[in-house]
Amino acid sequence: MAFTLPEAFKARIKEELDNKEYEAFLASYEKKPLAGLRLNRLKIDPKKWDSISPSTLRKIPWIDNGYYYDANDWNASKDPYYYAGLYYIQEPSAQTPANILPVEPGMRVLDLCAAPGGKSTELTAKLQGKGLLVSNDISATRAKALVKNLGVFGSKTSLITSCEPGQLLKFFHKFFDRILVDAPCSGEGMFRKEPVIMKNWEQYGTGYYNDIQKDIILKASDMLTPGGYMLYSTCTFSPDEDEGTMDFLLNNRPEMEIVPIPSENEYEGFDTGHPEYIGSFHDEIKNAVRIWPHKMEGEGHFCCLLHKKEGEVGLSCQTKISPVKLSKEEEDFFASYGLSKDEMKRIEAHGDKLYLIPEGLPDITGLRILRNGLYIGDRRKGRFEPSQPFAMSVKASEAKYFLKLPYEDPRIEKYLKCETIDITEEEKEKNGLADIAKGEYILVGLNDYPLGWGKLSGTTIKNKYFAGWRMM
Repeated sequence: MAFTLPEAFKARIKEELDNKEYEAFLASYEKKPLAGLRLNRLKIDPKKWDSISPSTLRKIPWIDNGYYYDANDWNASKDPYYYAGLYYIQEPSAQTPANILPVEPGMRVLDLCAAPGGKSTELTAKLQGKGLLVSNDISATRAKALVKNLGVFGSKTSLITSCEPGQLLKFFHKFFDRILVDAPCSGEGMFRKEPVIMKNWEQYGTGYYNDIQKDIILKASDMLTPGGYMLYSTCTFSPDEDEGTMDFLLNNRPEMEIVPIPSENEYEGFDTGHPEYIGSFHDEIKNAVRIWPHKMEGEGHFCCLLHKKEGEVGLSCQTKISPVKLSKEEEDFFASYGLSKDEMKRIEAHGDKLYLIPEGLPDITGLRILRNGLYIGDRRKGRFEPSQPFAMSVKASEAKYFLKLPYEDPRIEKYLKCETIDITEEEKEKNGLADIAKGEYILVGLNDYPLGWGKLSGTTIKNKYFAGWRMM
């Protein structure tokens, strides 16, 4: 290996594994980390992806929409499909928590430590446009990436906040059907992928993060409605941060219980939780999942699925919305790009900006909000300018005017670099654009997948792609 593992770390792992496993564990650090991506369920399924993928990929066996890819063979972050929001680049093991948590459309879901958005993008895709996802991160700086990634994915269900868990609890006591807590941790499972983390480990150890985890997990459990499920995860091997945090939760919240992961998510390479590592009497901790790099093709991870027993439910919360009065032109435009009449009743104005508020949201006055639902666009001097996130939420079949450009078309790269592009009269006819008015908004798409807006004048498309997302 090109780095040296801390001696204290190796000594503890040696105590936890038998000699043969320990040697295999050390040998795994001679291998290069594997790159992975996860498909966006809102836009594409694996069968379709397999027919259009620009590179030869290999399925991640325990993730139904996950793939390994060779970063030396394909630059996935520069591919037009990435800009179209067809996938999220994510380390294979890190795809596990959101994959395990059983989320259905219409649910109220919290991703408590969400930035930069890898798990939130999967959770919002599972909601399929129905329900509520509150994506929270205490760091507003880190949450900027969260705002972008949910926008690229085309989420209509997301409220993005930047709050301490205790602040959220004031608004969401016993509120959520599902909660994901991917807790801050010492990062031992990422030493191979990001060796620089070892310096942080040597400085802070595991106790610093364990105190944070215990505070977070109690407040998270208090936000879970009776009958709901919570997934706790870390990217560390530390028993104190993994089994120890679960032992602490069970001792302090007797209404919580650890349950087996759904059978469809089981995988032969998963190890169980180990209550004996911490001397716990809670045998149910064995239902947790440990991912070791010598047993699976991924970095280290810990996942534990928790259920809240039935009990007194929280107060029922009615959505509090102050719908804006839309002009006839705005209503027609929204209807032309997939918004239903019911959705238009959930559009609020904040200054000149319009937002589609998610379903099932209580009164959140006083909460620190970074994105109040789907940002639809701006009102400017009597006209409406649609936003980039709105473009990404539209399906080709919903769009009145949609220009389909093939994957190999050089104009796609020009468009993503915010340059003007031209089309032919034949292309206008083929795409149903022959008779539209000068300056009309159209969606520019990569095949059936929207990239952003443009304004058509003759055979020239004035580029309206958001400059902050442009291809560099």
